Amino acid sequence: MSKTQVNNLQGKVALVTGASKGIGAAIARELAARGAAVAVNYSGSKVAAEKIVAEIKAGGGKAIAVQANLADPDSIGPLVEKTANEFGPITTLINNAGIYDFGPIEAVTPEHFHKQFNVNVLGLLLTTQAALRHFDPKGGSIVNIGSIVASGLATASVYSATKGAVDSITGALAQELGPRQIRVNSLNPGMVETEGVHAAGFIGSDFQKQTEKETPLGRIGQPDDIATVAAFLASDDSAWLTGQTIQASGGARL
Repeated sequence: MSKTQVNNLQGKVALVTGASKGIGAAIARELAARGAAVAVNYSGSKVAAEKIVAEIKAGGGKAIAVQANLADPDSIGPLVEKTANEFGPITTLINNAGIYDFGPIEAVTPEHFHKQFNVNVLGLLLTTQAALRHFDPKGGSIVNIGSIVASGLATASVYSATKGAVDSITGALAQELGPRQIRVNSLNPGMVETEGVHAAGFIGSDFQKQTEKETPLGRIGQPDDIATVAAFLASDDSAWLTGQTIQASGGARL
């Protein structure tokens, strides 16, 4: 549930990709708590997505769970169409779905490359393309979830490249879509405690400790830390912001 009682997203229709867990789930909850109708996209975690929807509905919000694997271009159109058919024209797109697979340069293969680029870059582009066909004529907001590793991280050359691409796409689309009153911004988290980060073994590791030591605010992030910034970018409170890369990292930089 939102940390605030602000209902500044009343009447908004939001599609959040990769929203069955982690940052995406927190964003879906936050947008709904502020009044938006939310489509919770998931790839394989149907039970988790339906749990998020149930939580939103229990709090008086509107939500549906919609399956689509963004690595499969054929699944993207139906995802967007179901969202628009259920709730009306889309005003908010949160391109959150993403995957990562770290490894040294010696381990990079075409499969390793395409696996990440197909979701993190091509999937983002095709989802945006499809969403624009169903966007509110008055405009709205697109928030691309990037990462501070866009500047480069050892053993993450391909993942860093995908997130660098996201920042570039954000700048290009902000220019292209501005005349349609559609704002496009990148929200780039630092290390955030999610299910995926736990599964990767980062929590409690030396990497976490070093990250906290190098973070001015002295801790890693929580999903809600990102969700509240995403809600701001989705709202009319950020009506004069577009083409921006916002680092939500507690001050940590790479």
